[in-house]
Amino acid sequence: MKLNETISTSRPYVIAGPCSAETEEQVIEICTQIAGRGLANALRAGIWKPRTRPDSFEGVGEEALPWLVTAGKMTGLPTTTEVANKTHVELALKAGIDILWIGARTTVNPFAVQEIADALKGISIPVMIKNPVNPDVELWLGAFERMEKAGITDLVAIHRGFSVYKHDKYRNVPNWELPIALKERIPDLPIICDPSHITGNRELLLEVSQKAMDLNFDGLMIETHPRPDEAWSDAAQQVTAEGLEQILRNLVLRSKDVQHDVLAELEKMRSMTAALDDRIFFLLAERMKISEEVGRFKRSNNITILQQEHWAKIINNRLNSADDNDLSAKFIRQIMDAIHQESIRHQEKVMNK
Repeated sequence: MKLNETISTSRPYVIAGPCSAETEEQVIEICTQIAGRGLANALRAGIWKPRTRPDSFEGVGEEALPWLVTAGKMTGLPTTTEVANKTHVELALKAGIDILWIGARTTVNPFAVQEIADALKGISIPVMIKNPVNPDVELWLGAFERMEKAGITDLVAIHRGFSVYKHDKYRNVPNWELPIALKERIPDLPIICDPSHITGNRELLLEVSQKAMDLNFDGLMIETHPRPDEAWSDAAQQVTAEGLEQILRNLVLRSKDVQHDVLAELEKMRSMTAALDDRIFFLLAERMKISEEVGRFKRSNNITILQQEHWAKIINNRLNSADDNDLSAKFIRQIMDAIHQESIRHQEKVMNK
């Protein structure tokens, strides 16, 4: 059975193991602990680590491949590691790694993805692709298309969040709407969440894992280490096998299927929501008609479209009312920005006639 088929029947499909393979003893120790507790469907370990700074630990390299393969044979679990170029692919395949994954720093580079795709032509192996570091669904989608053109059809997505500068909570912001958008484009594609890289903090792993399950993700990739605080890379986001077990035990798994006895009530609420949406779009259309009138007035009086002080006053008033309406300030900001941009478009339409 293909990996993407196995994942769909094993929710949540769990991939666990250390961020980096440090020593043979460390890899065997944690992998046997994970398998002994029945915590994972597959084992992971970073062999090559793409690091931001050149003096950081960049992985043991080729020497560590047999350690992971041995752990897989000892436990009877498939193994996976990250590959970033043709050489990595060739070495991983030769060593007997079962599943490959393409990391976020590689997905962002179409040349690198194509090199990997070319190296895999004619080879049947599952490939998992992490989202690019920047929030670009088309770039992520393109990586899958390159694999498919090379004949690789056993594909899985990994959502690991998106890079920002000094976020107050996450190492990589989840931007959940992007993996949802990818799923809209490829409905049958399994998606695994990587809460370790999203959070960068073991204390938040359960929260993000639960969010992923509530959004009907298919699995989790969680970095697990025998002594996390001593890890050579990403120590703060790794957990022990016991910590992984606690996370999985505390997950609430909900069904995507709706039972017949509650379907009628759910459809009733959905109809009410749809009716409100219709009203919202009608009111937005009416608002844009007024925006066009404003544009004509500005044209007649030689006034610029953007009135920065007026806009600042409007947005501040709306943001101040967020709590009163039980809406998040982020949502208010996104909605108002979208309305403002559409209003400018309508004003430009009549200004340039």
